[in-house]
Amino acid sequence: MYWIFIGAFKEKGEFFHYPPIFWINHFKFDNFIRALSLGGSKGTVDSLIVACIGTVLVVILALFAGYGLGRFKFGGPNLSFFVLSLLFAPPIIAVLPLFFIFKYLRIVDTYLALIWSYLLINLPFAIWLIKGFIEDLPEEIESAALVDGHSRFGAFRKVTLPLIIPGVVVSALFVFVFAWNEFLFALMFTRSNVRTLPVVLSELIGGHGIQWGELSALSLIAIIPGVILVVFFQKYLVRGLTFGAVKG
Repeated sequence: MYWIFIGAFKEKGEFFHYPPIFWINHFKFDNFIRALSLGGSKGTVDSLIVACIGTVLVVILALFAGYGLGRFKFGGPNLSFFVLSLLFAPPIIAVLPLFFIFKYLRIVDTYLALIWSYLLINLPFAIWLIKGFIEDLPEEIESAALVDGHSRFGAFRKVTLPLIIPGVVVSALFVFVFAWNEFLFALMFTRSNVRTLPVVLSELIGGHGIQWGELSALSLIAIIPGVILVVFFQKYLVRGLTFGAVKG
């Protein structure tokens, strides 16, 4: 992390200086300007669009599916295990089938292709995580809301959802970080219209050399969203990861 930080502000000749330069006395933003002009700006925007939309869709669907599995035991233990077992499969096995499907639907090199693929990959994990939070909540809480005249959806929205916010935040953070950093699907399903940040970063490593300054600058930009999210949602993250750890 530190090496990336100082590398983002180094001049080209300073990367090969001996002994290595461990601190810099100047903070020039030339590397950032060149990195953004080489596709970094579009990559950042495309990554934000795909990650944000994908995260919202995954969390919404996972809330309803996790609630159904956790509260009503829909499908029994076999369905719950099936959802969990989807996490065991490596994402690479879905690349070829998805590519042919997207090609048939003519959505290769579009936001929709990436959002759809991230939805399929992340949804089982989010469902499994939220299902655990639902199961840790006493059913009596919702029963009291139903007695007070709330509908099932009203009880979920006004009682259950506020109590599992830490779990929702944890799910959203994991899904967003995966979509933000994902490289394989972005490389296979995009060409020129959509280029996410990891793909743009890989293009800075060429057969004729590595653009170290631009690579460091763009890597630093790629780290920023994750750091910001963790800082702002740290309390929810800690509560979410420890929720249900102690009972009684």
